Amino acid sequence: MTPWWRGAVIYQIYPRSFLDSNGDGVGDLPGIAGKLDYVAGLGVDAIWISPFFTSPMADFGYDIADYRDVDPLFGTLEDFDRLLARAHALGLKVMIDQVLSHTSDAHPWFAESRQNRDNPRADWYVWADARDDGTPPNNWLSIFGGVAWRWDPRRAQYFLHNFLGAQPDLNFHNPQVRDAQLDNLRFWLDRGVDGVRLDAINFCFHDARLRDNPPKPAALRSGRGFSPDNPYAFQYHHHNNTQPEMLPFLERLRALTDGYDDVAMLGEISSEDSLATMSEYVTPRRLHMGYSFELLTEDSSPAYIRGTVETLEAKLRDGWPCWAISNHDVQRAVTRWGNGGNADDLAKQLVALVCSLRGSVCLYQGEELGLSEAEVPFEALRDPYGVAFWPNFKGRDGCRTPMPWNDEGHSGFSRGAPWLPVDAGHHQRNVARQQSDPDSVLNAARAFLRWRRAQPALVLGSIAFLDAPDPLLAFVREHDGRRVLVVFNLSSRPAHWPLPAGLSPRWLDVPGPVAGVADGAQLSLPSHAVAFAELGD
Repeated sequence: MTPWWRGAVIYQIYPRSFLDSNGDGVGDLPGIAGKLDYVAGLGVDAIWISPFFTSPMADFGYDIADYRDVDPLFGTLEDFDRLLARAHALGLKVMIDQVLSHTSDAHPWFAESRQNRDNPRADWYVWADARDDGTPPNNWLSIFGGVAWRWDPRRAQYFLHNFLGAQPDLNFHNPQVRDAQLDNLRFWLDRGVDGVRLDAINFCFHDARLRDNPPKPAALRSGRGFSPDNPYAFQYHHHNNTQPEMLPFLERLRALTDGYDDVAMLGEISSEDSLATMSEYVTPRRLHMGYSFELLTEDSSPAYIRGTVETLEAKLRDGWPCWAISNHDVQRAVTRWGNGGNADDLAKQLVALVCSLRGSVCLYQGEELGLSEAEVPFEALRDPYGVAFWPNFKGRDGCRTPMPWNDEGHSGFSRGAPWLPVDAGHHQRNVARQQSDPDSVLNAARAFLRWRRAQPALVLGSIAFLDAPDPLLAFVREHDGRRVLVVFNLSSRPAHWPLPAGLSPRWLDVPGPVAGVADGAQLSLPSHAVAFAELGD
């Protein structure tokens, strides 16, 4: 029997911004539960809920103070249980985020660890003495900018934080830490979740010798999602993450999840060579799926997409990929990949594109509406990353603004003032308006996702790319003897393709995106059009 996650479409919900049920301006678990009929109606297979655990919210939930409870901002454990039951009744699987590599500085573990150097949890975090001149023990940098070490006067030592200073890194070289995090994961698996998305999973282990990272040449100082003036891009991050000790711990994680019925682990991986790291992490003995930031970049050219997928296919061997082109950390794809064409046609095409690659798929809330990046003025920013790097980099708030549901105040998201403002353009694209428009992005996405479910070649098949002139991307998906040709025009201009000799396509009527037109041996594709065909022998 095929596992549920293989080829699944997973709908990511950012709980702060999905639906507020109590009028405090922040989305919550009852709000999610109240909209699960809508989510199930999209034709997706699962939901992934970003963190809702007890947290001071320095990084909006990715700084956890209690792994086993719900923050009152989002509800209660009973609310989560009701959400889980409702999702299962609708046929939806439920995945939750697990942030294993670091905690909040408000976590009781850290409160104890920082008291002195000989308490029971003294070695649960990464502590190090200063150099003789008082500076940090090495040159490691934080993703959010600046030095990755913070001085603590109680211990008269530095602690490591790969992210915010309020997110101290756990010391995974300590076996007690590893056991404790496995126990925290077990708590949610026992509660009935169907999977976990492992945030920044390659950051769990650090180089125990605390060696300096080597400098990166200026010409190579670019990074996915980094501000152009973020010094994080100035180094090769060989020693502060992605250590070999992680591999046996992944096998312990897999052994734990294998004790449950059809549970999946999806790892978020961001390393110096993320595709190579995925090939190590995603195997039958380790993670079920992995995704990286390779398609969360600004490059949407056919050559880049093909090269990325082919490189991963060559490396991954027995593993299974998961693709995403938008999430809560990057500029929305309609803006990032928009090139002056029709935004609705582009949005429809992007759903079809990411759902036609080999692997599973993460769709981010609002992708099905064609939402663009929201404009958030400086005075309304909440993301500490954006505040620190304004105006060169505006942070992640623009992709995290509230979901627009209807024409009511604040687009039906909340009765109170939302934690982030609703974008005026998003209001025009709200769910209620799009549901009544047969040509909307929402109805196109629904139609395509339902059609895809009935296409085993797209859900489970292999992938092989064909040579096609720019701006076309063409490949064949094959499963159980059935071959499906897929062609995308990735530009805002019409494109034509004389089909290669030997192809005998039977063109399919695919609902959703703009369709190409075949005339004999030539395929014509309008702006952002798609063509699917069944190939004969």
